[in-house]
Amino acid sequence: MTTFQMNDTVGAIVRDYPALSRLFEQANVDYCCGGKKTLAEACQQRGIDPQTFLAQLEDSTLSETVSQANLQINFTALSLSELVDHIERIHHAYLHTELPRLEQLVTKVAAVHGAQEPQLVQIKDIFLSLSTELASHLIKEEQVLFPMIRLLEGNEDLPMFHCGTIAHPVHRMEFEHDEAGAALAQLRQLTHHYTPPAWACNTYRALFDGLATFEQDMHQHVHKENNLLFPRAIALEQTKTQFS
Repeated sequence: MTTFQMNDTVGAIVRDYPALSRLFEQANVDYCCGGKKTLAEACQQRGIDPQTFLAQLEDSTLSETVSQANLQINFTALSLSELVDHIERIHHAYLHTELPRLEQLVTKVAAVHGAQEPQLVQIKDIFLSLSTELASHLIKEEQVLFPMIRLLEGNEDLPMFHCGTIAHPVHRMEFEHDEAGAALAQLRQLTHHYTPPAWACNTYRALFDGLATFEQDMHQHVHKENNLLFPRAIALEQTKTQFS
């Protein structure tokens, strides 16, 4: 059954499905001030094939169901390298794409509504600081810790690490996870659990929806590292230490 119609307004679609704001942004379709345009009118204005774009909207809503099914993966059955690959492919890729988008949204919303809603300026400052820290965090994992874990699993003997033991960078990553968790708790409180006011424009709603999804992904991301990947990596290193 078709979810959307060509005479649906762009604003109504994003109002009811805030996550679809990403597709409209990619297509450079204004869903905020231009929200009263129908889907057909917006596509015509941007020179987009309306049927193709409609299909993308439908596929996006379907992919939400598919992504939920992917959560049923038995992560404990994955090798360390497979788990690292999964984290990079799913969670790191998400952050590389989503953090710049959310930075733009939070900056825009704070600029437009911050004078009337001062907490939006706080939200902006906290998120921008968190985004900067996460960008550095991802580099440390992708260029230092994750290659170490792959090397540890892929070699029969205990590798010689520049930091002495894999536990050292693991503990640093866990500390940074705690800091990120504290920032997320602040964002949740300041946004009233990501609930926009009734009068909020679609950009405002898209921001809060994006922040809620960001928090959910971060919780899954940190869980897989803190509770699955890191303890197993340390245990494997200790086992190889005993026999080295």
